[in-house]
Amino acid sequence: MTALIPTDAEDPDLLRDALQRALEGGPALGLGMVSGALENVADGIAAVIATSGSSGIPKRVALSGEALRASAEATAARIGSGRWLLALPAGYVAGLQVIVRSILADTRPATIEGRFSPESFAEATLGMLRPSSGVGLPELFTSLVPAQVATLLDAADDTAVRAALTAYRAILVGGQSLPEPLRERAADLGVRLVRTYGSTETSGGCVYDGVPLDTVGVRTVDGELRIAGPMLAEGYLGDGSLTARTFVRDEHGIRWYRTGDLGLVEDGVVRVHGRADNVIVSGGINISLDRVERIVRRIAGLHEAVVVGVEDERWGEASVIVAARGEVLRRSESEQLAHARDAVEHELGRHARPARLIVVDEIDLLSSGKPDREAIRRTVADLH
Repeated sequence: MTALIPTDAEDPDLLRDALQRALEGGPALGLGMVSGALENVADGIAAVIATSGSSGIPKRVALSGEALRASAEATAARIGSGRWLLALPAGYVAGLQVIVRSILADTRPATIEGRFSPESFAEATLGMLRPSSGVGLPELFTSLVPAQVATLLDAADDTAVRAALTAYRAILVGGQSLPEPLRERAADLGVRLVRTYGSTETSGGCVYDGVPLDTVGVRTVDGELRIAGPMLAEGYLGDGSLTARTFVRDEHGIRWYRTGDLGLVEDGVVRVHGRADNVIVSGGINISLDRVERIVRRIAGLHEAVVVGVEDERWGEASVIVAARGEVLRRSESEQLAHARDAVEHELGRHARPARLIVVDEIDLLSSGKPDREAIRRTVADLH
């Protein structure tokens, strides 16, 4: 057995050193865990990440050193290796993997001073480009969430911000779906975004721009995406029943992770349709809120909107768009809602049209940068 030590992820340098020891068989790191009685985990476990995700259901995901390394090595094989900027919390898997990739590249990740902003991002990035001791300029990489990308693109008129954005060989974007308008804006500026799909249970992103990494297998069973590969988590600490339901073996003994996402695989390309459990029943018809949200996010002024479900006296349930006040265009909320309803009706039918648009001062976010859907749902329910 290996000791599990609750670890503060605030200091990237200390965390890097502790993580390197964990990867080499030292004490495992407990990230996002409250200090208390020490626990032991199975040998080979390098990190346990406590996460509630956006649904609010707490889990402790146990990742082996082998899984973390396999993920980092597969990423390097796909996009290359170099110097990484840590722009996400290291207590979440996307931030932790930046450190793992840095360890494998024998580098230390650069960090952002203070809060994330276009100015701090540009300063950190351009600092990485200063040559030292006669060594040539490194290939640069970072990992962001869509909200950060949107913030940077909005500030891209600034020469330093634009130079920083275009300095990266690849910017991995995950945590939630990347709105198509953001991807197009980035491409027009020469910014190289890579859409990633994965989770803590897969040691981070394992499908890049729809194509699984070389050591990853993806298939569908009854419409649900399942993933296999050496980067899968060992399971959930202290929850054997959840582990058994989530990680299953097929008739050949291959272990698969049940993602809970609906999707399909066509000609080797993975297409994610949304969470199997993020569905409402409106007027007796099932409606995927993820599909509605993707359509809504293509509309100018609603690129970062969130769609949630609420109870409805007439239809049983209905969908509601929640958008930040600073993002909504200078048109009436009724006009903006009408535009969104028309777009959703065109693709999904009249039954899927959102019922309301609610404008708030700011969208509730988790510390990972993802929308806090549970908090947003509560706010909407109170207003409704």
